[in-house]
Amino acid sequence: MSVEGELDQVQDGVQGLAAASGYPSYPVAPGVQLKVRSGPGTGYSVVSVLPLGASVTIRCQCEGTTVSGPYGTTNLWDCVGNGQFVSDAYVRTGSDGYVAAQCS
Repeated sequence: MSVEGELDQVQDGVQGLAAASGYPSYPVAPGVQLKVRSGPGTGYSVVSVLPLGASVTIRCQCEGTTVSGPYGTTNLWDCVGNGQFVSDAYVRTGSDGYVAAQCS
């Protein structure tokens, strides 16, 4: 299988999980392999990297490190899994504010 084929399988799996979770799903900025971190900030370790064309499910959101990206400058971070966060500056939510409950 080609690298593109493997990436397509990963993307299909990510999108399938998103649809099955019941949480809203949003696309990551085009051309970005987004780093998933262990907490809401750039000082936290990278736990994975999303493939090009990925979507994420947002479980909740919280404040963290301020980041500039394709969708503006924000300190809002999206929890996309247990101990997994991405900067909202790279996720097309259609809003500059919260689109999910605040993380507790």
